[in-house]
Amino acid sequence: MEVLKKPIVTEKFTAQNEVGKYAFEVAKTANKVEIKKAVEKLYGVTVEKVTTMRTQGKLKTKNTKAGVVSGRKPMVKKAVVSLKAGDVIDFYSGI
Repeated sequence: MEVLKKPIVTEKFTAQNEVGKYAFEVAKTANKVEIKKAVEKLYGVTVEKVTTMRTQGKLKTKNTKAGVVSGRKPMVKKAVVSLKAGDVIDFYSGI
């Protein structure tokens, strides 16, 4: 099972990077201990705290010739990871 799916790079979470907090989209079944170990192994940093949240998918409607079709985007689990002071994760180093 892949614990970390992708980093979340939005305006809100990028502002938290200056404080040492980074956000990731994680597997729905991943717990805080697994997330902590995965981040430490992948990025070589020390994790102090992990906060998780589950967000419901947005309801989407679409008008078609056959009528109105509605559906829902998938549910997402996010993790906000607080790092030890002085540790940094650079998402753009591979570019």
